[in-house]
Amino acid sequence: MRYLMTTKASDTAPDENLYVEMAKFVEELTAAGVLLATGGLEPGGVRVSSSGEEITVTDGPFAEAKEAVAGFALIDVRSKEEAIELARRFRRIVGDGESVVQQVFGS
Repeated sequence: MRYLMTTKASDTAPDENLYVEMAKFVEELTAAGVLLATGGLEPGGVRVSSSGEEITVTDGPFAEAKEAVAGFALIDVRSKEEAIELARRFRRIVGDGESVVQQVFGS
């Protein structure tokens, strides 16, 4: 089962130890074949919305920086519990903050 793990921006600046620990974590998940993709997201983005026949395009940012999704990881694991455990491990590395885990449907 595939899951998308997203994390919100943090007020804490990353230090060298964070980069080292994240590199180890990413390497481990990649070697295990669990990590499919990972990346950071620009804080702004573009919102495309529709109402009837009208399509509206609005440049971001849209929320306070602490509410914006800052990064993601797409994983392929056996269960929701395994996805949650990986999210727990991620939070232990990066410290205080919030992540969301959502199952990805389709191929």
